[in-house]
Amino acid sequence: MIEFVTGDILKSKAEAIGHGIAPHDHFNQGLALSLREEWPSLYKDFRHFCQTQKVTEGEVWAWKGAGGPTIFNLFTQQAPESKDGHPGRASESYVNSSLKSLAKELKKANIKSLALPKIATGVGGLSWEVVKPLILKHFEESDVSLIVYEKYQKGQQAQENL
Repeated sequence: MIEFVTGDILKSKAEAIGHGIAPHDHFNQGLALSLREEWPSLYKDFRHFCQTQKVTEGEVWAWKGAGGPTIFNLFTQQAPESKDGHPGRASESYVNSSLKSLAKELKKANIKSLALPKIATGVGGLSWEVVKPLILKHFEESDVSLIVYEKYQKGQQAQENL
């Protein structure tokens, strides 16, 4: 089941939250910044992961902190060209590959509900008309309840049918 809602994804009752980032991202803007502020250890663990693993666009990295949801970090954008550089743009192929990997990871972790923003359409620069069909392609037939936050409203609990 896929539902499209308005609200604050950080208020979601879903088991997991997904968001798009770049390898070696600084988590200093958009939803990534909000997640970093809510769960500071997420960013610390992400930095360690990037320093110790080969991180590639189109992949997914899962993080689980104490008492919070699982956070799926989808590598939808190009890595920065330098340590202090800004992440590059998202691409349709990175988004497609990340969503395919995400669907597998959700199944493997037995996660039944996921909240997802309009990934790769903000900082990533893709249009929603490009991204939405990819989400539908990977999750229309899924057993996961997918809540897509189409419109952000800070502090507002969305009407989720979980």
